[in-house]
Amino acid sequence: MLQTVGSSWEWFVFGALVVGMMALDLAVFNRHAHKVTMREAAAWSAVWIGLALAFNAGILFLHGKTSATEFLAAFLVEKSLSVDNLFVFLAIFKFFRVEKRHQHRVLFWGVVGALVMRALLIGAGTLLLSAFDWMLYVFGAFLIYTGLKLGVARDHHGDPTKSVAMRLATRYLRTTHEMHGERFFIVREGKRLATPLFLVLVIIEFTDVLFAFDSVPAVLAISRDMFIVYTSNIFAILGLRALYFVLAGVLDRFRFLDLGLAAILVFIGLKMAGEHWVHVPTEWSLAVIAAVLTISIAASWIIPERKKTGAP
Repeated sequence: MLQTVGSSWEWFVFGALVVGMMALDLAVFNRHAHKVTMREAAAWSAVWIGLALAFNAGILFLHGKTSATEFLAAFLVEKSLSVDNLFVFLAIFKFFRVEKRHQHRVLFWGVVGALVMRALLIGAGTLLLSAFDWMLYVFGAFLIYTGLKLGVARDHHGDPTKSVAMRLATRYLRTTHEMHGERFFIVREGKRLATPLFLVLVIIEFTDVLFAFDSVPAVLAISRDMFIVYTSNIFAILGLRALYFVLAGVLDRFRFLDLGLAAILVFIGLKMAGEHWVHVPTEWSLAVIAAVLTISIAASWIIPERKKTGAP
């Protein structure tokens, strides 16, 4: 049985809040396609973070310090890992030459798909951990492996346009070769055709699923409570679109972020695998995660990048 501190009305309030905010976002503030400015993105990012913190305060009031600390740690892990995903989004948009005024629409529907997929993956992960104790070691080892791979890989993002999702979409869908504004489909000569913008959406959804295989086990290492894990995940994802437009121009400056994320994944993996022998309080985990992120981001800005030298 899935563990959850959230009552039926708390799940309802959370769902109503998410649906209401997304409807407000799409139907009011972004009803017409436009280029999202840095100021607008920063404001929306602040709104989503503020809502997450307010929700966390509600958890503290209703369920106590332990649940609130787990939510905050899970939110911080998911938020920090999601920044790495923004590099992939940027590469996809550049490859397909998606205009900035259409990027918000793609990310919006990408989030809608993520809401469903995260629920399925989190539910499956929680059930596995509840039914089989040895899955702790499997998830822990996977996180350690992923962290080490992330730390040593020079370019772990690869070419997203060569993904399985891209090959399947182009094989089984009738597509156009040119963009048609913000439309995902058009009808031509009685045939329904997918536009390149829909292919972009497919790749982003596929990328999020792959990303979730790293982030969901990491969050489950912090909490096994379905309500804590899912709500923290969704609040982090909902703010991802705004964060993308805030950081899109400076993502290449976060040179040491991958090393910081690698260290966090290894730490969480060790914590998960050794849970039966050593109990690490959630407060300590939160402090370690925050410290590693702060150091990696500060180092990226403070330490100058070495200039590449080569033969003239």
